[in-house]
Amino acid sequence: MVSRVWIRELTGASAATLARWYAQRHTQPLERRHPEVVVTVGTTHYFDQQAVESFWAAWQQDVGTGRLGAAGRKPGDGRGANGGVDRTQRDQAVSVALAALRAEGGPRRGLAARLAREHGGVARSWQRAVAEARALYEQE
Repeated sequence: MVSRVWIRELTGASAATLARWYAQRHTQPLERRHPEVVVTVGTTHYFDQQAVESFWAAWQQDVGTGRLGAAGRKPGDGRGANGGVDRTQRDQAVSVALAALRAEGGPRRGLAARLAREHGGVARSWQRAVAEARALYEQE
């Protein structure tokens, strides 16, 4: 019998990936299906070691190990700076917000909500864009 800690050491997978494999086991072909829990002691689930090793060998053969980090959020700085379309859109929104700050002579209450109404999008996204624009405005 082996625990999820042992499986993590064997596969190199994160806890989130292991949870996903187990939760989605019924959607996988039998040879690539994560084994069922054999016994639970306290809150720890234990699995048959031979079944886990067979599952992992089939997974590596069919899928490989390149997708192990697919669970969870993509790395970045929390501001959409991990590249791609999101950062481009954020930069455009910051430019619009900076122009609005310049036109109004500084920050005004409700600016993000107004920009969301005028340009579309979610007010929270505009709040972030206004915050970045405000930092740039104050540097000028």
